[in-house]
Amino acid sequence: MAVRLAPLALAGVGAPLFAADAAVPAAPGITDGLGQMLLGLAVVLGLLLGCLWLIKKLSAPHGAAAGLRVLGAVPVGPRERVVLVEVGGQVLVLGVTPTNVRTLHTLPADALQNATPNAPLPSGPFGDFQGWLKRSMERRNDAK
Repeated sequence: MAVRLAPLALAGVGAPLFAADAAVPAAPGITDGLGQMLLGLAVVLGLLLGCLWLIKKLSAPHGAAAGLRVLGAVPVGPRERVVLVEVGGQVLVLGVTPTNVRTLHTLPADALQNATPNAPLPSGPFGDFQGWLKRSMERRNDAK
């Protein structure tokens, strides 16, 4: 008791499918959407630059903080630092911990400008570690 099904082409169902295949347009070239892609890229970059400008404007110090300028910071412990802050012609050396801020020293702003930036740093309590490390690395490389 076999049931025979008519082929799709004879039933009229498959005919429109085969006709649609003949009318498929050619694949678009690479340059067809190039202008649209470049325009989208320009819009995204413009939005990015606009947001960056807005963030810069909104994060600028206002009021009393406008006269402050952080010159540098050095960590001296896991959560402690020494910070140089310039305020009204004075440079404050501050000790900053998680619980408080203390003024360690105050000096005129021109005192830092007269300091030589490339002056050799004083050696620490264990001698000139940087020089010792450099010499030992050179000896190690020469031994190879």
